[in-house]
Amino acid sequence: MSATPRQTAPTPAAIRAAKGGTPLVALTAYTTPTARMMDGVVDIVLVGDSVGMVLHGLPSTLGVTMEMMILHGQAVRRGLGASLMVVDMPFGSYEAGPETAFANAARLMSETGSEAVKLEGGRHMADTIRFLVARGVPVMAHVGLTPQSVHALGGYKVQGRGAAGEALIADAQAVAEAGAFAVVLEKVPAALADRVTSEVPIPTIGIGASAGCDGQVLVVDDMLGLFTEFRPKFVKRFATLGERAEAAIAAYAGEVRARTFPAEEHTFADTAPGETT
Repeated sequence: MSATPRQTAPTPAAIRAAKGGTPLVALTAYTTPTARMMDGVVDIVLVGDSVGMVLHGLPSTLGVTMEMMILHGQAVRRGLGASLMVVDMPFGSYEAGPETAFANAARLMSETGSEAVKLEGGRHMADTIRFLVARGVPVMAHVGLTPQSVHALGGYKVQGRGAAGEALIADAQAVAEAGAFAVVLEKVPAALADRVTSEVPIPTIGIGASAGCDGQVLVVDDMLGLFTEFRPKFVKRFATLGERAEAAIAAYAGEVRARTFPAEEHTFADTAPGETT
């Protein structure tokens, strides 16, 4: 049984107001067909910079460019009408300062039609978030494991364990006070995620965090079992489409080599009254 799509997309303000209510559902999307499948079924569609690893074969998100985010953002926009669209700001597009961040955020929004942007970082990004929000750019924040800082963090490690938990809470509070309408908590201990959720006034969106967060997000290719090379502990595969696709490709190759495809029903006769395809 499929979910019933809504008729209108939620706004960033509506997402913020959903704090403590029915859990928010978010997924990444990079293409028009995928966006159409999730439109109105999920609350938030994130055009994530994970596209670099998932679709372009990059080793991390660091090689993702503004042009890549705009291209995929435009594709996703064509498939959406009933879910909020958020686009990731790629590495190097916002760290230099608020003015640079605003110029790139404005470009992302104007060229893709997205309603909001997402950027990584806690207290050190608070001034930038405040600057963007004051100029009409809704911002989703991202703390905990921030993939664009993977080298500085020493790998894709759990963040906020032990004494580091207080710093992570301070990061989440700082981005909330700066005006972010929601904050992603990535790869943090469940108890810490629950504490952050109870102490910040904006929705927390967990990925490798806790079921107690105000919402959840996953990379769509991960949860569909399409992207099989990387499987973090926090990913649940709701399907195994990658294995099915590999089997289908092998079956196709076998039939082509055996000359059983195309069969007669897949080919055209010299004359066929009324045939259009």
